[in-house]
Amino acid sequence: MIPFRKLNLYTAWSLFAVTMVTYVMTMERTASFWDCGEFIACAFKLQVPHPPGSPLFLLIGRLFSLLALGDATQVAYWVNMVSVVSSAFTIFFLFKTIVLLALKLIGKAESELLPNESVLVIASGVVGALAYAWSDSFWFSALEAEVYGLSSFFTAVVIWAAFKWEKIEDPALANRWLIFIAYLVGLSIGVHLLNLVALPALALIYYFKKYPKPTFLGGAAAFLIGLAILGIINTGIIPGLPGLAGKFEIFFVNTLGLPYNYGIAVFIFLFLGILTWGIFSSQKAGRVLLNTALLSLAFLLTGYSSYVLVLVRSGYNPPINENDPSDVLRFVSYLKREQYESRPLLYGPSFVSNPVSQKRGEPVYAKKDGKYVIIDYRPEYEYAPGSKMLLPRMYSSQPGHPQLYQQMTGLAPGQQPGMRQNLSYMFSHQFGHMYWRYFLWNFVGRESDREGAGTLLPWKAAGYPMSIAGNRGHNNFLMLPFLLGIAGFLYMYRRSRKDLLVLGLLFLLTGLALVFYLNSPPSEPRERDYIYVGSFYVFSMWIGIGVLAVASLLARLVRKNALRTSIAFAAGLSVPVILVAKGWDNHDRSNRYHSVDFARNLLNSCAPNAILFTGGDNDTFPLWYVQEVEGFRTDVRVCVQTFLGIDWYISQLKRKTNKSEALPLSLDSNAYARGKNEFIPFYEIPSVKAGINLKEYLELVQQENKAIQVPLTSGDMTSILPSANLFLPVDSKHVKAMNIVSKDLVPFVADSMSWQIGNKDLIKSDLVILDIIASNNWKRPVYFSSTMGSSHNLGLQEYLQLEGYAYRLLPVRVPGATDGYVNSDIMFENMMHKTFWRETGNPGVYYDDTYRGSPVFTARLSFLRLAEQLIAERKVEKARQVADKAMRVMPDDTIPFDQISAGFVGVLFDVGEKKKALDSARTMALRADDNLTWIKANGGAASREVNTDLYILQTLAQECKRAKQEDEARRFESIFKKHLLAFNMYSREN
Repeated sequence: MIPFRKLNLYTAWSLFAVTMVTYVMTMERTASFWDCGEFIACAFKLQVPHPPGSPLFLLIGRLFSLLALGDATQVAYWVNMVSVVSSAFTIFFLFKTIVLLALKLIGKAESELLPNESVLVIASGVVGALAYAWSDSFWFSALEAEVYGLSSFFTAVVIWAAFKWEKIEDPALANRWLIFIAYLVGLSIGVHLLNLVALPALALIYYFKKYPKPTFLGGAAAFLIGLAILGIINTGIIPGLPGLAGKFEIFFVNTLGLPYNYGIAVFIFLFLGILTWGIFSSQKAGRVLLNTALLSLAFLLTGYSSYVLVLVRSGYNPPINENDPSDVLRFVSYLKREQYESRPLLYGPSFVSNPVSQKRGEPVYAKKDGKYVIIDYRPEYEYAPGSKMLLPRMYSSQPGHPQLYQQMTGLAPGQQPGMRQNLSYMFSHQFGHMYWRYFLWNFVGRESDREGAGTLLPWKAAGYPMSIAGNRGHNNFLMLPFLLGIAGFLYMYRRSRKDLLVLGLLFLLTGLALVFYLNSPPSEPRERDYIYVGSFYVFSMWIGIGVLAVASLLARLVRKNALRTSIAFAAGLSVPVILVAKGWDNHDRSNRYHSVDFARNLLNSCAPNAILFTGGDNDTFPLWYVQEVEGFRTDVRVCVQTFLGIDWYISQLKRKTNKSEALPLSLDSNAYARGKNEFIPFYEIPSVKAGINLKEYLELVQQENKAIQVPLTSGDMTSILPSANLFLPVDSKHVKAMNIVSKDLVPFVADSMSWQIGNKDLIKSDLVILDIIASNNWKRPVYFSSTMGSSHNLGLQEYLQLEGYAYRLLPVRVPGATDGYVNSDIMFENMMHKTFWRETGNPGVYYDDTYRGSPVFTARLSFLRLAEQLIAERKVEKARQVADKAMRVMPDDTIPFDQISAGFVGVLFDVGEKKKALDSARTMALRADDNLTWIKANGGAASREVNTDLYILQTLAQECKRAKQEDEARRFESIFKKHLLAFNMYSREN
């Protein structure tokens, strides 16, 4: 038989190869949605992404991008490969860790193992490692350019190294492993902070080795020391050291009058000098523990030094330079993620608490005339007595969140939540919906890939509608992974409670404790299961140990060692087999390109040298990717609405980027400085009630004219919006000469455009948009992405011309155009000849809920509006071509029909495609009927799908009636009324 050590190594590399092949076959070939486009663009050019930056990930991604060999379209593939390779290595180290644990549980050294015991130990590692490799959340993260695959790799190596250290008897060699672990932790900070969460549990491994007879108090002390180390690194080192360097810098520059960066240099010199002195003096004095701790700190800082990339690259002002952390003071703000809303943890306000006063917090500095000057103070809000509470689980000021809190808890508007509501929300939503649901997705089953989908329990697996039963994310694992994991947990409880305590704390710290710390709001932009893969990692260890548990249970029934081992191995192997068999189709992301094509289609909806206002995340990151990596339409300046109100981003708008010239802005940097014009309240002045000239208004803002200012509660003055109506003078002759208005609309070009912005407060980003519009003077085309929604176009709907995926602002008003008006000539050219649809018509390609959401909705709505406009203009043949392309590039068997598709039934009737219209209508009606019947039977009357399916049925009935298809109209109307009546009755009963 092969020696155990070789068998162990060969198996580890075989698992690496198997998972590597799996991930390569199923990986995304280009930039997927969410943060991936941003990370790929930033890795390719070493730019600065959103905080906290992940610089080590970017550096490794840059190295991998060189393998594209100059082909820009292959850069995304190779940066994605960072996650593929690191995830495969995660499985390698998970296997090695499970083997170490299994050896401890059997209680024999490698050389003492019997053949069947060797196989059992290896089988445990194989089953546990493959179970994690093919688990839902980890598999998802392994296929794209996100930080979670590389973060999992560092977590796996640290946990393996800790158990490896435990076995080493030589103190000198063991201390080297501790230093190695510290270095890995430092490196991991440059990827993600998940690794730090494991430190308190790893402190117990140290305690159990150093103290063979542990006590409860000793274990508690070790755990608390681990928590303290976590706090020191997370607060005292990551932002703390740069923060201290910043204080040195301010003192040396402002007090001593030295040039910039001298204070930082002195701080680095002193800190490194003291650390070096401490290392050598502790070695000389023979203080081993202190010397090891200082060396560990030195190596941790060496790993952490990857963050120098952020400071260096930000100083070069790359196109993507979020927060502009180009000096140590802004760098600290970047590390602290101060741009994001913070939520209280143990004591603080709730969502109904309103601040009664505001005081100045820490000062915000900026460089000016060789000094650091205070430009603002971070606000600290004070609340009325009784409005703060212990364990505030419900706090978010995001739009719509207070209403959701009320809906979830049954509180009346303005009612303060009590401890009962807090605990109910914490256990039901935060622990239940935002963690256990994800846990069960991975080890029990998942209802579908739709956002908010529930778990799939074996005894509830039947009776789903085809839209769910046929969904590729509909995975029933028969609870086998969960049951095997529980068996492993119980086996470890019997054999080694010390190791169970370590793994249990790891499980809790990377799972429920993390949920508690993050204090999830009532809704998230997307599912967050990838955050908790650390706890799934630990549970996969128990799945592996479950093989030993099965073998132990079989000991009385099966006497032959070889047969018993084979049965246990086969039983355990059924877990990863069912995971990969069920999960392959909804993890296969090969041949999926529409995230990038969607970005191209949006950019190609714009005229040359355009200014395009977009939303954040999926509206912007794919655009950054195609512009920064593939060099596509770099003439278009993408303006991210969520960043427009921030000083660093406004400064970037004033610079040339790629082929896009600087944007025109009339207000200077002082007007857009931090703390200035953040909030512009509506306060109507009777003398300008009828309207105010936008350019004159901006001049008054620039002058800080008292005529349009009011005092704030803090005592500062702020500009106001004095009228709900704005107007902007237009040089009509010049505009007509530019040929930017279609011939049929030229007569409607007036000398002024006026619109109602509404009696609402503005924020700085609104002011920036108005400034760009007023200062541009129609020199560059201005567009609003159709993905943003009408609430972001500042009341300009009647002046917006739809030309594809974007609306162009023109000085032509079409009264009643509540969602803009269509230029059929330009839009036909853009939609029919300038759009990309790689593999969207291929039923073998998997498109998840993200792709079926905004990208498909935007595309189908654009096609529909164009077709309807062409029909209104009696261009029936063109309308037929548009409808045909819409149905061809997004067919139902690839991307199921939605509520927008229902509108195409009428278009198909109008262009003479009766059969296609009826076939599509019957498909949608059957699906809607099936869905509504199931929803009603399962008590989901409040779900968003109800209104969608009712709308589809109503639209189908109306369109068939209009097309004189009376029989079909009556059938669809009958189904519609049946469900409408049923859900109305359900609502009254509940």
